[in-house]
Amino acid sequence: MAAQISLADIRSRWNEVLDHLERQDRIAWIAYFDARLAGFDGEKLSLDFSDSRKFSGGHEYSPTREKLQNALIASIKSVLDLEIMIEEI
Repeated sequence: MAAQISLADIRSRWNEVLDHLERQDRIAWIAYFDARLAGFDGEKLSLDFSDSRKFSGGHEYSPTREKLQNALIASIKSVLDLEIMIEEI
């Protein structure tokens, strides 16, 4: 990574990341589209899904998200040229 990137930088381009993810893997997009970007320490992006947990039933995708995490990481790499880890909080 050439320059330090901030959470604000990631937020400003998050829709691009999600658009890329949707084109690559629509199931992964469904699992991640309602994430709130909660924090970024330079290596790990923290995603908050507490809003999606307010709904009853079919909005809890935690086990699925773990399996699809690599698709999101690949979209972040493609759009932001950033290699990071994902943490769900």
